[in-house]
Amino acid sequence: MRTLGRTGIRVSPSCLGTMMFGQAGNPDPHDCAGIVHLALDAGINIVDTADVYGPRGVSEEIVGRALRGRRDERAAATGQGEGGGAR
Repeated sequence: MRTLGRTGIRVSPSCLGTMMFGQAGNPDPHDCAGIVHLALDAGINIVDTADVYGPRGVSEEIVGRALRGRRDERAAATGQGEGGGAR
């Protein structure tokens, strides 16, 4: 584990990327949740997602549901797609 900047949050050196959750890769939300659970059980405690992963934020929705009940021990990193706000 390592500390994330000056936050005091301890994160794993590896991160699960979820760009392929949804129609662009794996459209089965239960299968994707299983991938998240396998990563968590393996000690990965940071998950990368974004509103542009899958149409209309489907990756974020899948990750949110998969983390239900385990959020206190995990971190999620999310981004914003192009043109989505002030720069």
